[in-house]
Amino acid sequence: MNLIGNNVIVDPSGLVKEINELQQNGIEISSGNLALSDRAHLTLAYHKKLDEAIGSGIGTTGRGIGPTITDKSARTGIRVFDLFDLNALEKKVRDNLDLVNYFLDYYDAQNCEFSEIWDELLEKREKILPFVCRDTKSLILKNKGSLLFEGAQGTMLDIDLGTYPFVTSSNPTIGGAYTGAGVYVLFDRIIGVMKSYTTRVGNGVFPTEQCNKVGERLRKRGNEFGTTTGRPRRCGWLDLFAAKYAVEVNGINEISLTKFDILDKEKNIQVCVGYFIDGRTIDYFPITKIQYCNPIYETFSGWETDTSKIKKPVDLPENARKYIECVEDFLEVPVKRVGVGPRRDQIIEF
Repeated sequence: MNLIGNNVIVDPSGLVKEINELQQNGIEISSGNLALSDRAHLTLAYHKKLDEAIGSGIGTTGRGIGPTITDKSARTGIRVFDLFDLNALEKKVRDNLDLVNYFLDYYDAQNCEFSEIWDELLEKREKILPFVCRDTKSLILKNKGSLLFEGAQGTMLDIDLGTYPFVTSSNPTIGGAYTGAGVYVLFDRIIGVMKSYTTRVGNGVFPTEQCNKVGERLRKRGNEFGTTTGRPRRCGWLDLFAAKYAVEVNGINEISLTKFDILDKEKNIQVCVGYFIDGRTIDYFPITKIQYCNPIYETFSGWETDTSKIKKPVDLPENARKYIECVEDFLEVPVKRVGVGPRRDQIIEF
């Protein structure tokens, strides 16, 4: 069972497209394996239009997420629940569209037509309604003990705890899992997923970014382009100081280290183990002053060996094991698995 929770922003067109693609590939999708909370908020075409007009300065995806959450916070948002009452839904869409077009005029952007928004929404509505779940709490509690919660993006993009204003519009940290579930469950395993180097897409502070041949190599080998937009990701050395902050914020108790093989050809590898400001080191993560920080690096000799076919930890080169041990020692959290390729059979279990 897959549940799209109440704290998720849902693009009806994108959801229907994904359902259709899965079904076309022979994967059965029904209310028996997909549920959509009736409290989830919907992103409509006018949200995307507004995002394109006002969001470019901070490097958003232009997919309408920020404006959707703005409506949510202003209590003018449209939820999945609203799809059941077309009269009330039409009034909400018209009222919101009047305000959106006012802002689009301000930004000299083309207005949105109600008929286009409405017709598209009605078309997608018929496909979505069969999956709507009114009681997600019972669904979650019924499966207690065998649940996997997946959070998108990362700690540095958290609107409260990240590098504001270059953040997303919600909480991809552990708190978002609780509000997104809508009910308390005990997370006995909190898995931190991080790459063996650091990347960022969009604007914002990035202390270990490598605007040089190193960054270009990492991007090319790692195929570092945005999943939804195709934008090239910014690449740099692993920032363990930032990762430590993420571990503490989220209560992470195990690490999955991905894309380890991307470092296979590096002769020397650097790892950030601290920051300094004005010539002095600091012992806390300065989220509001990070733009003034410079990284403190520890340099490792690379292993210069193909790791993509390795199945057991003992078969990893000595320098590769030292790199993993550095991650564990600094974060004080065990690395439980290392990815050496994109396939499931390229995961080394520790």
